Amino acid sequence: MSRRIGCIQIVMGPAGSGKTTYCQAMQQHMPSARIANLDPAAEDDSLPYEPSMDVRELISVPEVMEELQLGPNGALLYCMEYLLEHLEDWFRDELDALEDEEGYLILDCPGQIELYTHVPIMRQILDRMQQWGYGPSMVAVFCIDSAFCIDASKFLSGTLLSLSAMVALELPHVTILTKCDLMDEREVERILEYGSAQAIWDREQDRQTLLRRTNWNNYDLDVVEPEPNPTTISPEEKERIQLLEDRRLRRERLTQSISQVLDDWQMVSFVPLNIRDEESLDHVFSLVNHAVQYGEDLEVKEPPHDFDDDDGPM
Repeated sequence: MSRRIGCIQIVMGPAGSGKTTYCQAMQQHMPSARIANLDPAAEDDSLPYEPSMDVRELISVPEVMEELQLGPNGALLYCMEYLLEHLEDWFRDELDALEDEEGYLILDCPGQIELYTHVPIMRQILDRMQQWGYGPSMVAVFCIDSAFCIDASKFLSGTLLSLSAMVALELPHVTILTKCDLMDEREVERILEYGSAQAIWDREQDRQTLLRRTNWNNYDLDVVEPEPNPTTISPEEKERIQLLEDRRLRRERLTQSISQVLDDWQMVSFVPLNIRDEESLDHVFSLVNHAVQYGEDLEVKEPPHDFDDDDGPM
């Protein structure tokens, strides 16, 4: 089955995770790639690229906020629902205009994470794209700020977000750690080398144990105070302390269970990206292309010869 477009990257992730910067870096790495903006909340001067398709030509968040008196989140959901209603008479026509078997398209999607996890709007849009014949070319690229790696709880949260999007969208999936050029490379590599969510969480627990004790008076972990003497506290205070301890143990068991699930299935792996490093860009580009076998069925173009066949190469 021939492809209508060679590869379509569906770039998603939380707000501020570097999606737009990633899109720009990919286009600079492959100048023939085209970028389509599907974020109706993007500001006029915020896009560092010239979009080949722009949803703001159909509808935009500022317009909806002004006309319907909605907040930013409600306006964005309204815009995406409006896009869903106009897939046939706008989005499909725009996609068809970009059709090219060897073409490369990058969709810069909104940063409202519920669109990919528990609100089915993006899933419905992608399902329609598959019905139109673009399915074999589509790959989901989930961007996560590499700062999530430094904090164990944020690391687990980011992993669950990526996993939720993977399960909800049912597409080939690549998770990218963005902004690695802004982080300590050794720290990022050290976290990724653990290879286990449980190991990362255990390391964080050990660190917390070494650095500080629990302040039983207000449960503020940032305050170092000696534990209370059990003989001098009231029964009510003992009950409160026990309640806090039980709550902490329940949270710890929940986190351990989540970490165990992530380790057992190992469905999420992270690919660090440093946009200032050409080798890093090439590595990410190759992984994304491999997810949909882009380029494997393209014809090899032989370079032109500047010499006659009779003479042979110099």
